[in-house]
Amino acid sequence: MGKKSIDVSWIRHRDLHILTVGGYTYTSDQRFQATHSPQTDDWTLHIKWAQQRDAGVYECQVSTQPVRSFFVTLHIVVPSARILGGPDLHVDIGSTINLTCLIQFSPEPPAYIFWYHEDEVISYDSSRGGVSVVTEKGAATTSYLLVQDATPADSGRYSCSPSNAEIAFVRVHVLNGERPAAMQTGSAGLSNSSRCILALLLIGILHARLLRAQLAS
Repeated sequence: MGKKSIDVSWIRHRDLHILTVGGYTYTSDQRFQATHSPQTDDWTLHIKWAQQRDAGVYECQVSTQPVRSFFVTLHIVVPSARILGGPDLHVDIGSTINLTCLIQFSPEPPAYIFWYHEDEVISYDSSRGGVSVVTEKGAATTSYLLVQDATPADSGRYSCSPSNAEIAFVRVHVLNGERPAAMQTGSAGLSNSSRCILALLLIGILHARLLRAQLAS
C-alpha cells in the first residue's frame, strides 16, 4: 500500500468558496493561485492585485484524518494622502506658503509625488522662482511644498498627487492685511528635523539669490 497523498485546499470564508485544491484553481478569478514549495512543504495562496473585497478570513485545509484547518485573516491596507490644515489655509501676502502632504498606510513609499496648482503641475524651476519641495520617506511619507513671497496669484486650489494614493486637495487664500481665525502659522506641526531642513533650504535659496545679484552687478 502506497502512502496516501494529502491535499491542501484554500477556502474563502466570505462565501465558503473553494479557491484552490493542491495546485488546481477552482475559481474563475484568475488572481488566485496556490504554489507548493517542495523544500519546506509549504502551500502558499497568492492573490494578485489585491482589492478591498479580498479582505476577510481564509482557511487552509489539510486532508489528513482528521482534517486539519488553519485560519488567517487578511487585512487590505489602502494608502491615503491628506494635506494638513485643510480644507482651507490663509496666509499673509509676502509670506511663505508651506503645504504638508502626508501619505500613510502604504507598504512602500510612493514612487513619485506631483504637486499641482489649479490643475497645473507646479514647476520648481519656473521664472516665478522661490518654489521648492522637501520629501521625507519612512513609515509614512511627508512632502512639503514651499512657495516664498506669496502673492494673490498664488491663491487657489493646490493638490498633492502621490503615485499610490488618491489626490489630496487644499485651497489657499493669500490675504492682504486680513487675519481670519484659520490663518496659517508658518511651519506648525512639523518635526524639529523638518524645520531644520526647511530652514536650510530657505537659506540656500536666499544665498543663491544674493550670489546671482552679485554676479549680475
